[in-house]
Amino acid sequence: MPALYVMIPAALLLVGVAVYIFFWAVDSGQYDDLESPAHSILFDDQDPRHQAAVKPEDRSAPDDKEAPPRA
Repeated sequence: MPALYVMIPAALLLVGVAVYIFFWAVDSGQYDDLESPAHSILFDDQDPRHQAAVKPEDRSAPDDKEAPPRA
């Protein structure tokens, strides 16, 4: 019985910490974008014409010299 006097407050403290960490993660944007990381592994980062991982404000037209000629 005396063990319950220690275990119940410890369990409540642990639940409180877990809830605090969960709400911190939600507020800091940890769960905002779950789709892009899964799709980003499908693209080659070295391709200069690859625009999916580039922010819209950083996008610029690729140079015609870098693009291979089309057949």
